[in-house]
Amino acid sequence: MQFDQLDLAEPLLLAVKDKGYQQPTPIQQQVIPLILQGKDVLAGAQTGTGKTAAFVLPLLQLLYSQAMPGRPRPIRVLILVPTRELAIQVYDNIKIYAEHLPLWTETVFGGVNINSQIKRLQRGSDLLVATPGRLLDLLYQKQVSLQEVNHFVLDEADRMLDMGFIRDIHKIMAYLPKSRQNLMFSATYSREIKLLAGEILVNPIEAAVDQQNAAANTVKQKIYPIKKENKRELISWLIGDGQWRQVLIFVRTKHGADRLCKQLQNDGIRCAALHGNKSQGARNRALAAFKQNEIIALVATDIAARGLDIIELPHVVNYDLPQVAEDYVHRIGRTGRAGVKGEAISLVSAEEAHLLHAIEKLINKKILRVEDTGFESVSLELAKKPSKSSTKPKKPQINKPRKQRTKSNKPAVKRKPSSNNKRRGDKANVNRG
Repeated sequence: MQFDQLDLAEPLLLAVKDKGYQQPTPIQQQVIPLILQGKDVLAGAQTGTGKTAAFVLPLLQLLYSQAMPGRPRPIRVLILVPTRELAIQVYDNIKIYAEHLPLWTETVFGGVNINSQIKRLQRGSDLLVATPGRLLDLLYQKQVSLQEVNHFVLDEADRMLDMGFIRDIHKIMAYLPKSRQNLMFSATYSREIKLLAGEILVNPIEAAVDQQNAAANTVKQKIYPIKKENKRELISWLIGDGQWRQVLIFVRTKHGADRLCKQLQNDGIRCAALHGNKSQGARNRALAAFKQNEIIALVATDIAARGLDIIELPHVVNYDLPQVAEDYVHRIGRTGRAGVKGEAISLVSAEEAHLLHAIEKLINKKILRVEDTGFESVSLELAKKPSKSSTKPKKPQINKPRKQRTKSNKPAVKRKPSSNNKRRGDKANVNRG
């Protein structure tokens, strides 16, 4: 199938051609016709399969086919995303796809001055890409209106739930018109995702490609069993020996990202750290330097697990395994995108064995172990629970004879006779006398 078979307008086909797209991906083939028909859609696909274009292209087509409103332009499409990195990525893609269309788009997210965003919104926008927190700030200040939104997109819905945005989503939905088209995209499905879909979508059509919760088959996965204290030396050796030119390294904490980055710099490796404590300017500079190959390694927390679109990223390394198994799929999904092969390496210590087994259970695959690392290998097997037959027999209970109750040695407490007793006693004495 070709893009011109999807009933897209000529300006969109020209933008797709400029982008270098040859054929629509499977998720695009399924979703684009459904959105053009006005259906509510619940779409699931592995990251890197072209999900953004799957909803942006048909929405641009729908807006383009409508009469152009006056100025300031009302927001007719709202795209809600979990992180500012993803907001910037989606915004940049919309600008590319809408290059030959008379449509305006804006993006709002936290971490930057809100006043400049308010000024841009006052000029109007056909499409708005937003993170939940900043959008609610603007709604509370009555600086943005969602009353004319006809199309609502919830992108990376599973990540939204992971980050605790469920209440914010419900608050934002209260500002939306009841009659609208709803689109929900998620890399993974869960019971919570199904419940949320039931609240947002109306008679949705499900579209999914590839096995859910699985990594793309273009990603070669490896496990290096190694002691925690040897991880840094191994990653430095891998970068140097393999002459890597670009590697995204995931760590668990912000402090760990800064520490590892400094250690790699001491080893002569050009490196930058990316995490939530960095300002938006610093994060933008680090990403730009990484994309332009000015640095070799980008050490990031899970804030970068989604929203990073790096062309032909060859290597992803899990320096620390994620606490949530689903995040492993999102992390390694930064490589092996758009059919290009990539490599995902995880350095796993014995303390992380339970996390590895949760990941392998999720993706239904045992990941290749590389034992010959030059460092002492560790066992990643979980301790087996003893079976009933192997348990030690219980000691027989011995019925001990009951202790005989003995009279208390405590002296009896003499009660003070009552007045009635006195009278009876006096009477008895009289009779005896």
